[in-house]
Amino acid sequence: MAVPQNKITRSRRNMRRSHDSLTAENPNECPNCGELKRPHHVCASCGHYADREIVAQADEIDLDEDAA
Repeated sequence: MAVPQNKITRSRRNMRRSHDSLTAENPNECPNCGELKRPHHVCASCGHYADREIVAQADEIDLDEDAA
């Protein structure tokens, strides 16, 4: 079994972990509705991407009551 020869100090341990922290996201403003969204992703509030409607919103879809 591998056992360390010497104690790893808190300083050296923390220096090793210095790159493990999480980075903040970089939100962009949606050109259609103005909400914040992730870059290169479809806007969750309006369903647009690159000035095109990709996902139709639920209030715009007409469903038959019998089909549901």
